Amino acid sequence: MLLRADGDDVLAIGQASHAWLSGQLARAWGNAALGVVEHREETCLAALQHDVGMSQWDLVPALNPQTGRPQSFLEMDLDTHLTLWSAAPQRLFTQSRLAALLVSLHGTALYERRDLRRLDPVQADAVRRYLAGQRALQERLQAETEVAWPSLRRLQRQLFAWDWLSLALCLEWAPSSLEGVPTADGHVELRLERAGEQLSLRPWPLATDALEVRCEGRRLRQRAQTDAELHALLERAPRVDLRFALVRAPGDGQAGAA
Repeated sequence: MLLRADGDDVLAIGQASHAWLSGQLARAWGNAALGVVEHREETCLAALQHDVGMSQWDLVPALNPQTGRPQSFLEMDLDTHLTLWSAAPQRLFTQSRLAALLVSLHGTALYERRDLRRLDPVQADAVRRYLAGQRALQERLQAETEVAWPSLRRLQRQLFAWDWLSLALCLEWAPSSLEGVPTADGHVELRLERAGEQLSLRPWPLATDALEVRCEGRRLRQRAQTDAELHALLERAPRVDLRFALVRAPGDGQAGAA
């Protein structure tokens, strides 16, 4: 669950809705400098489904008793988060083994960014077990799909970029930037910028000069005291259509490799 303050209200954006936005970005991605996305159909599916492990949890999320709101994805306890991410790749087995592999790689990329020295020993060992289990799964799926590891690492970075950009749009992070976004012959720092009501990306990564993407959230006006009360509030909450217009900034050239 993503939470975005809107006056006294909170917009609750489900992980699956945020992933839908990632999938729309994936479909529009690519130009002469960035090149085409390899294994495009499977990679776009992975972008669309990268948070598939969270979809059921978001229907009945846990309450943050300090705020009276749902727990955000940043507030979930580690055991729950690991359980959901461990199950995510298997949910794609009947769709695409490559998409399942990319979702697994995305999950481990997120956990590899954690400093295990800051966790207590029990939690650190749980993360190590998750990483070991996913790496074994990744080796098996890589052998089955026969996609080379350099390509997989590139696609992992690509999926990370779409995830980051979707989060940045939903949570209003502009201006913000991400390093290591793949281009045709290297990588680049991607910058999300705001000029008035417009949002732009530098360097421009899309096939068209403008793109509108959207997702849905729910407006929470009240605070809950119990999980059951929270779930009832979410069920009744008005739906909010969130739209984000990206436009090429004047004078922006094609992406260059770094």
